[in-house]
Amino acid sequence: MKNKPKPTKHHTHVFHQVCKLIPVGLVGRLSEEHGVSRKCRRFSAWSHVVALLFSQLTHAVSLNDVCDVLRHRMPKLGAIRGAVAPSRNGFSHANRTRNSNMMEALFWQVLAGLQSQHPGFGPSRRYAKLPRKIKRLVHAVDSSTIALVANCMDWAKHRRRKAAAKLHLRLNLQTFLPGFAVIEEASHHDSRRMGALCAGVQAGEIVVFDKAYVHFGHLFELAQRGVFWITRAKDNMACKVVKRVRNKAEGILADEEIELTGVKSGSLYPKRMRRIRALVEVNGEPVEMVFITNNLEWTARNVCDLYAARWAIEVFFKQIKQTLKLSDFLGHSKHAIRWQIWAALLLYLLLRFQGWAAQWPHSFTRLFALVRGLLWERFHLSELRRHYGTANEPWRMRAQPEPEIEAVTSQAPSMLTLGLN
Repeated sequence: MKNKPKPTKHHTHVFHQVCKLIPVGLVGRLSEEHGVSRKCRRFSAWSHVVALLFSQLTHAVSLNDVCDVLRHRMPKLGAIRGAVAPSRNGFSHANRTRNSNMMEALFWQVLAGLQSQHPGFGPSRRYAKLPRKIKRLVHAVDSSTIALVANCMDWAKHRRRKAAAKLHLRLNLQTFLPGFAVIEEASHHDSRRMGALCAGVQAGEIVVFDKAYVHFGHLFELAQRGVFWITRAKDNMACKVVKRVRNKAEGILADEEIELTGVKSGSLYPKRMRRIRALVEVNGEPVEMVFITNNLEWTARNVCDLYAARWAIEVFFKQIKQTLKLSDFLGHSKHAIRWQIWAALLLYLLLRFQGWAAQWPHSFTRLFALVRGLLWERFHLSELRRHYGTANEPWRMRAQPEPEIEAVTSQAPSMLTLGLN
């Protein structure tokens, strides 16, 4: 393999190149809208955002960790649109008292801006588990619980000795980017957030979710809007079979049209729905699962495959939890937790865009580690990903030797076997 050229030097460092993807003036405008600017003196809203992104990139373990490092990097930090290093008390006070809705709005504004300027922004290839015949937009809805310190967070009491926050998310499976998210305490049931999560789904699109989100009133509303949904049936769902469909597909045990017979459920969802019993492989073992959907035309196998594609959102949660800093927090208040979770999602978005623009061929974890290790270096970020270190293209096996190799082999096979010239 030929040696790849080293990346060229850049006039700004890597961290600066990540931060400059946030449009100029956007943070200042949002700080005015959410009342954050009124609480800012020396430590501006922009400096606050930069400090939170830095804490995520470096996996900072404490407030002192962030403040001390940034203080020693003041010349390079100031080059990022005049950002300044925070004091420990100032950083803690900002996380605790400033309105965290500003960070949420910043995430969605940056996402909308990147998608409008770069319509192709998304994964380099289609998610493998999506059925090829399905050309519609597919969304996956799920939640992830983030454990917190119970004795410090009364606002997030989840159980007697536990505290937790919960991230409800709608993920676009074509772009692998969030479409809507809610961050709150974990005591609320998932089904209460179904309406908000699916409010932006358009007619003709598909939503896939677990049975924790089943609320028949919301499902009927989706059906009335022309949205197709797929989920698993609860064990105690009362219904009657109206029509049976003969289905000889492998693994399909039953394909039926049903009506709900429960007093409450029947009134919330008065239309027919479809129920499919199928054998699904889980950890190498066949497991019987029951799916329900409002689509009566798709094949039963496509319904099962669409539900299996929901696993993509579990991959997303795994990426952000194992790569970003979502286990230890730099504050215990509700605003402090929300500031840091939205900062983690914003950093994920910025790095995903950099990887997409540079056609990064490896995992997000490897991309994160590469950027973190060269945070203050003056390398061109797009060339850095293509040429730096061991991040080369994977080896490819050839089915047949090239003509030159064949010619040499016919002349001196013994020399090739011994590896001689």
